[in-house]
Formats: sequence, C-alpha cells, structure tokens
Amino acid sequence: MNAEHKLNYQVIQEISSQIRGAQSIILRHLGVSRQAFHKWQHWVPSTWEQHDVLLQESILKHYEQHRHRIGATKLLLYVQHDETIQFPVTIKQVKRIMTKLHITCQSRVKKHYRQKQAEREIQENILNQEFNSASAPNQVWLSDSTELTYGLHGEHKVRLCGVLDLYGRYLLSYQISATETSEAMVQTFEAAFKQAGDVHPLVHTDRGSAFTAHKFDYYLIGHNVLRSMSRPGTPYDNAPMERWWNEFKLNWMDSHPTPKTLQELLQLVREGVHYFN
Repeated sequence: MNAEHKLNYQVIQEISSQIRGAQSIILRHLGVSRQAFHKWQHWVPSTWEQHDVLLQESILKHYEQHRHRIGATKLLLYVQHDETIQFPVTIKQVKRIMTKLHITCQSRVKKHYRQKQAEREIQENILNQEFNSASAPNQVWLSDSTELTYGLHGEHKVRLCGVLDLYGRYLLSYQISATETSEAMVQTFEAAFKQAGDVHPLVHTDRGSAFTAHKFDYYLIGHNVLRSMSRPGTPYDNAPMERWWNEFKLNWMDSHPTPKTLQELLQLVREGVHYFN
C-alpha cells in the first residue's frame, strides 16, 4: 500500500466520521471500493513497517536536536544508541529515510586564501595518516587553527587554535588570538600539558608559520615530544583536526547567530567545545 492510498483512506475515515453518508459518496468519487477501504481499516502493520515508523521518529528527533546539522553517518550513530530502537539499523536505511523525509546535511566549502610563509623548523611526516594508531589517550596530539568572525557584519576576525587528542577525538585545549602566532600556540599547548599532566605525545601539525617558528619548536623540545608535520599542500595529513574544525564551524558556529562582541564569541566557542567534547 503506497502513501497516496493511505492518505486517501485516512481522509475518507476522518470526513465520514463527521458527516453521515459521506463515506459512500467519497468512495464512489475517488473510485475506491468499499472492500479495499474496509480492508485498510482492519490492516495491521508488519514488523518492518513498525520498525520503519520508529526509525523515522528517531531520525527526526536527533536531526532536530542537532539543529539540522548532522548527516547520515552521525544520525546512524545516534540512532544506534537510541533506547527506542531495539533492532539493527544500517547506513542504507538511514539514507533512505533521509531521502523520504527530505533531510539533507549542509557542507561548508573550505576557503583557501592563505599565503605561503617561510618555513624554518621543518619535521618529517611521522604520523603518515595512521589515524588509528593511538591506542590510549595522550599518545598522539594534533594541532591547527581556524578563522572565526564576529561583529555586527562579521567584520572582525580571530584565530581559534586547538590541540586535539587523536585517541578520543576531543579538544584538549584551545586559545583565541588575533592571529596565528607561535605565542598563541605555545599558550594552547601549555593548557593541554596542564590538563594531561606529564605526557610525551607525538605532536602532529601542518607547516604553518606558528608551528615552524623556533620559539614553538624549543617549547616542545622542553617537553620531550616527537614532532611530525604534514607534507606541503596535503591537508589530509591532518584530516581528523581539519574534520573537527569543519564540523565545529558548520554544525555549531553556522547554526547560531554571528556573535556581535568578542565576549559573545568566547561564550559561544566555550559552549561549542563542551558540546562536541
């Protein structure tokens, strides 16, 4: 039974319950047999159909809770942990329901307008895209910065620097500064070491000027860490960090009004980091 027939039967039932004798007239006008209508009235949904209704309700609930900013993969994760769903769910089922409900996930186009800086303290790509190599916290840290805007018309720009634990994919520390500088990155790592304690992780970054500065390199040498850097023009070498920024900006910053003041921006970032962690 398709959706159009179900809708017709529901309308017939609703109208005929309010107007005496309307059922026969509507059935005749729509060309629907009385037998088919009575069969629908006594129809019992199958197990698959019951599961499908529950799955639709769960997907809509989580899609609304996360402000329409999550796609099929994240929806599948939340649905699988939903207590109301007591049956296996696949990514194909989630995509089918999303298509049926006209649910789409926005994708932010990454901006590329950075100028190449002089490289100084260059390291090898030791991590080499082995993103599943961390078997415990504080074994591998990733770091990078991204641009945020605030003001009445988004005219002010700042840099959000962060340190990500590869094992748990959560932000250990972050710092907002006017520009990406070695001083800002040192402060961000100081907060990370303060939280993690006496650890000596592999630290992977890109080749930005802040990460290739002598001051930053000397600071990490003092903590006895192993350095790793992405290859030139290869952002995928730092993919988990890039993905974290992308989801943070698309699913959090872009789903809230642009902060008017720096204080509002700080509060929004604080709440967003807590939400994602």
